[in-house]
Amino acid sequence: MTDLIPVTADDLLPLEDFQSSHPLRIDLVYAQASHIDNMFGGAIYRPDARMLCHRKFLPIILDAANLCHARSGLFFELKDCLRTVEAQEKMRQTDIVKANPHWLEEPNRLLSPPGKGGHPRGMAIDIILLDKNGGEIDMGTRFDYLTPDPAQNPAARSFTDLPASVLEMRALLESCMMEAAAKNDLPLLPLPQEWWDFRFPRDLYDLYAPIIDANMPAAFRMTGI
Repeated sequence: MTDLIPVTADDLLPLEDFQSSHPLRIDLVYAQASHIDNMFGGAIYRPDARMLCHRKFLPIILDAANLCHARSGLFFELKDCLRTVEAQEKMRQTDIVKANPHWLEEPNRLLSPPGKGGHPRGMAIDIILLDKNGGEIDMGTRFDYLTPDPAQNPAARSFTDLPASVLEMRALLESCMMEAAAKNDLPLLPLPQEWWDFRFPRDLYDLYAPIIDANMPAAFRMTGI
């Protein structure tokens, strides 16, 4: 078996550093216990956690934000990127996840088990759109809407029973991300189950080891571990 490529602190960049130079905002949902979009009943990340991204994935986000703003005047708001193995385990142990085991089941898994997926490598990003006043654009569901019914998921990209304006905004976000990936000669997967989630394909991110908080310097840890 081929050894996995390690991801170190040198490979990670705080997305907060790019707010002044690009049309994007940071809202690290899971560091905020009372955030409207934090379904887990408490903070998953520590309060001073930063949003970290793998340097190979970063150009897609920055270029896509520029494209979107040039075309529409809208801003990206980034909700989550690196989600360490410990953070994934904290999510899995929450009451809401235990009450919805189908979220962890294939083929339409909505939540990855610890060590799986693009998030624990800093190679997945969750994005919503904001207007110039900071108001959220209607995308049909809120960020991180996890359906209680596996057969009916209005957050899925294939779900089209939505107002034309919502479908237009979803298409705008996806097209900007895909064009930015092509510009950087990088592959990109818009996650089928979630309109807000974009990541490297599995055959790429699985070349890299998932990030464990305990192996990171203190300033780069997402949880209190």
